[in-house]
Amino acid sequence: MNSFKDCFEQYKWSEVKESIYGKTKIEVEEALHKSVRSLEDFKALISPAASSYLEPMAKLSQNLTQKRFGKTIQMYIPLYLSNECNNICTYCGFSLDNKIKRKTLSPIELMQEVSVIKKMGYNHVLLVSGEANLTVGVEYFKQALKLVRPHFSHISMEVQPLDQQDYEELIPLGLNTVLVYQETYHQEDYKKHHPKGKKSNFLYRLETPDRLGRANIHKMGLGVLIGLEDWRTDNFFTALHVDYLEKTYWQTKYSLSFPRLRPFSGGLEPKVEMSDRELVQLICAYRIFNEEVELSISTRESENFRNHIFQLGITSMSAGSKTNPGGYYCAMESLEQFEISDERSPKQIAEVITSKGYEPVWKDWDSFM
Repeated sequence: MNSFKDCFEQYKWSEVKESIYGKTKIEVEEALHKSVRSLEDFKALISPAASSYLEPMAKLSQNLTQKRFGKTIQMYIPLYLSNECNNICTYCGFSLDNKIKRKTLSPIELMQEVSVIKKMGYNHVLLVSGEANLTVGVEYFKQALKLVRPHFSHISMEVQPLDQQDYEELIPLGLNTVLVYQETYHQEDYKKHHPKGKKSNFLYRLETPDRLGRANIHKMGLGVLIGLEDWRTDNFFTALHVDYLEKTYWQTKYSLSFPRLRPFSGGLEPKVEMSDRELVQLICAYRIFNEEVELSISTRESENFRNHIFQLGITSMSAGSKTNPGGYYCAMESLEQFEISDERSPKQIAEVITSKGYEPVWKDWDSFM
């Protein structure tokens, strides 16, 4: 098998969806009592039949998470480099067809943002940008990594998918993790939401994790934008993707995120609404299926939801996030990519985590280089 594309093409969306919705309570109970779960078990755990098993799923998820990760929560923060973008995406505030003022941070502005973030206590930063190869391309990322690397123990990036050689050039400069979300695995609907730009190439995006794996990235993050399509079917394909990657690139670590469509994301109304209970079910299902994968929750979610969900399977959280370039210091009024729900400071979030008997972790590791 040369890439995940070969695995993906063995499945049909309609058949997977029908299989998930056909799962029974007996199959849910069988999945809960196994020590090793299959993808069929994962289908059962995300199915409507599992909705009445939320309490035992939550307890099992909590126990499995504490066994593997302890009672710790890794703290990270996004730093937006640019809102310039060549893609049209129906759900994004940075979309090319949105008539907004575009901004890309200069080296001086980048370091001003870093200074504010460091004062918050962070040592784990996520660099984010729109997808504009000419203005915010590999050379820009190289410069940004060189500037940022001395100040953080862990650097992640969420930018446009790149070629394998590009990743191989960025990793020695301090790139630890790359997040690349497929948005939706429904190939026809993907085209509807990405009509223009390089992002419209479904298969190039689908095979990005393979290029990352071949480049020997330390960690990669996957996920879908919940609300574009049926969340259960989309997340089966995400689980399938992670399962393939873990078996193929076993030296790489993996994380999953659960972004729900938020206001100011291009004005798109969710095709499918996901309740808080359903998101809890999904997070617990992932943990029960995979004890090793890291699970992350962002400030898209509400204070109340985040106060409770981190105890049930989450391993990393953002806090104090700004989703616009320069949002921490030099351009605080620039357009946000999406609207934040939990606006509490990192200190306030850390106090909540500590009050529940957990430890917020600000530093990932010390570099030996």
